[in-house]
Amino acid sequence: MGARIFPSNRSIPVDTPGTNPKTTPAQPPSREDVKRWRQYLADERAEAATYRDLARRRTGEEREILLGLAEAEGRHEAHWLALLGDDAGRPLRPSFRNRLLGVLARRFGSVFVLALAQRAEGRSPYASDPSATSAMVADEQIHEEVVRGLATRGRNRLSGNFRAAVFGANDGLVSNLALVMGIGATGVSTSFILFSGLAGLLAGALSMGAGEYVSVRSQRELLSATRPTQITLTAAKELDIAANELVLVYRARGMTLEAAEHRAAERLGLLGCDCDPSFSLQPEEDDAVDEHETVGTGLGAAASSFCFFASGAIIPVLPYLVGLSGVTAVVVACLLVGLALMATGAVVALLSGASPLRLALRQLGIGLGAAAVTYGLGLLFGTSVG
Repeated sequence: MGARIFPSNRSIPVDTPGTNPKTTPAQPPSREDVKRWRQYLADERAEAATYRDLARRRTGEEREILLGLAEAEGRHEAHWLALLGDDAGRPLRPSFRNRLLGVLARRFGSVFVLALAQRAEGRSPYASDPSATSAMVADEQIHEEVVRGLATRGRNRLSGNFRAAVFGANDGLVSNLALVMGIGATGVSTSFILFSGLAGLLAGALSMGAGEYVSVRSQRELLSATRPTQITLTAAKELDIAANELVLVYRARGMTLEAAEHRAAERLGLLGCDCDPSFSLQPEEDDAVDEHETVGTGLGAAASSFCFFASGAIIPVLPYLVGLSGVTAVVVACLLVGLALMATGAVVALLSGASPLRLALRQLGIGLGAAAVTYGLGLLFGTSVG
């Protein structure tokens, strides 16, 4: 897989200066040791290849960081080759997790792969394995933080619209399932349930889209209103030096009195340095990074929310669209929505570095719990009307 190959019979030190030195063992390793080390070797080669595949899709600093991680995995590979010696044999298959990471890295190279790699680095078995060096244990701990930093960059780039998309999909799934089940429990006709579900889909999607647009626009405008302006640059020369209202400006921005007086003296030309420019915004550039990227854009959030709400809300209606009715339609709707809820929970977990199973079950419990309550109310109202 493109990994660096080292002679299998090298008897070399396998630790770095400043750590606990370990060399090739004097006694032959046990069969269990050889089996474990060969698996470690295969996984290190696979991880190095994954980082190189990710690096091919990136440029600049991120590319250099990923290649640095691949090089570190190569050092770990050399360690296991040195311990195995002639027992290295033919290369083994990496673990399923590492094979999956490799496939995703070659096909996509997205933040999802980095999030999975972050979890993989955090599960390294080296801390409890005496055959691994202390340097390798430290490497794996640092690798997790490095990958976390890279993944965070990707999360920041998509978190605003992603939040709206996930919220929209889950709201569509839960609200329309609850609507369909609540109405269905009253004993109305299948066609009435179907049209109610479609109406709920359209109304909810429009409401979600409009709400997200207003929410994101308002948030961005609020954040923009808090940014310092350049007025201190243009108005300073006209101020009354004795009154020195610039001190009030900088104190309002959070400076202490002493720092504000020093900053005002700089702006008035009484001091020759510009020691702390952080409280006076520099002129904006066309290619400046959007500091509100984690909030998302109004139109992007609205479109994501509309589309994902609609895609979620259509799932509970599908059984009725294909002609199912009664208990069968309810059971199928619950199964489809349950699978979708678990999928969205798992996606959120992958991006956040949490356990996919835990978040999937949490989403499932919340969604079906809300639907069950609504179904119970529908039965109650249906009985009362009857």
